[in-house]
Amino acid sequence: MNLGEPANRRTDTGIADAAQSQAPAGLRRIRASGQRKFRSLACRVWLLALFLAAGVLHAQSLAPVPVLDSPVVDTTGTIDASTRRQLEDQAVALRDRKGSQLQVLVVPTTSPEDIAQYATRVYDEWKLGRGKVDDGVLLIVAKADRRARIEVGYGLEGAIPDATASRVIQEYLVPHFRRDDYAGGIVEATAALTRLIEGEPLPAPMADNRPDAGGGNSLFALMAAFIVARVVAGMFGRTPKPIRGMAGAAAAGGVAWLLSSLLVIGGIGAVMGLVLALAGSGGGGFARRGGFGGLGGGWGGGSGGWGGGMGGGGGGGWSGGGGMSGGGGASGSW
Repeated sequence: MNLGEPANRRTDTGIADAAQSQAPAGLRRIRASGQRKFRSLACRVWLLALFLAAGVLHAQSLAPVPVLDSPVVDTTGTIDASTRRQLEDQAVALRDRKGSQLQVLVVPTTSPEDIAQYATRVYDEWKLGRGKVDDGVLLIVAKADRRARIEVGYGLEGAIPDATASRVIQEYLVPHFRRDDYAGGIVEATAALTRLIEGEPLPAPMADNRPDAGGGNSLFALMAAFIVARVVAGMFGRTPKPIRGMAGAAAAGGVAWLLSSLLVIGGIGAVMGLVLALAGSGGGGFARRGGFGGLGGGWGGGSGGWGGGMGGGGGGGWSGGGGMSGGGGASGSW
């Protein structure tokens, strides 16, 4: 038997085994590197898909923009037929005289957008007013949100500045809306806007002539602010006074402003919240009982769905003229 042969065979086998052990190690490193790159790429693709899906879902969740086929688009069925004809005749006559376009839109809600965002989106999609003149005005009412806005095109920002648009809402629209007289408020507001477009100034503020325009709501707003301040005092009773005071002022002032739509009432509510929050923590009972929950519950219950209640009326051939929103205007609540 040749003793050297097994030794050589063993040597060759060892070399082969070493080569085989080294080769898989290199392959494993390459494979591991490839897997890491694949996982990184897959993660990025997944995140991109998630981002795109979120964007699509958000776009789908936005309130739809109704079809523009009349000077009055009411998806809630709020405006009666005779008032609709009156508003349509007014808008057509204004367009014939001045070329400007006055548009009314009534919707249940603009959620999830703020009314200003929704108004801009509607205005730009409808292209109200004449192109390069941008002389359109949009009066939008979100009935269930209890919000209204006047959106003004670039060409009419001089005739209807923001402060004037706010006056139209607060003096002509809100007093009627607080009495559930939506048609009356829209008629008065559009008449005021028509006069402004034709160059007539608004008369002196009518607060003295309309004692019911906000007195009761201001008192209610301050009462709600008092309750909120007591609740905050109870909730933050063990926190440092500066934090408790700021929380009370912010909460009470915010509630007072939201319920009254008046900065003065909001300021009074903020001072009330600051004083009561700093005074002590006597409002725990309100926090435990849910003191003022459900304010304004059930408002706008009969608003109906999108697309309902277009009713009769003319307005055939009514469309935008290529105008753009100037971003100006004002919003208000009732």
